[in-house]
Amino acid sequence: MALRKEHEIHKRRSGRNLGVGILLGAFVVLVLALTMVKVTSASFKFPDAQAEQD
Repeated sequence: MALRKEHEIHKRRSGRNLGVGILLGAFVVLVLALTMVKVTSASFKFPDAQAEQD
């Protein structure tokens, strides 16, 4: 049992925090998916590191 009753603003903030967390997770998944598509495409080539060491 809690020592003090939870204020109603904390309930509203928890809902907002959950929404922000879901959006952040969706953004991370989107960036990961775009990276995987880019790396696994047939035209992807790693940059030539030897040419930059002049």
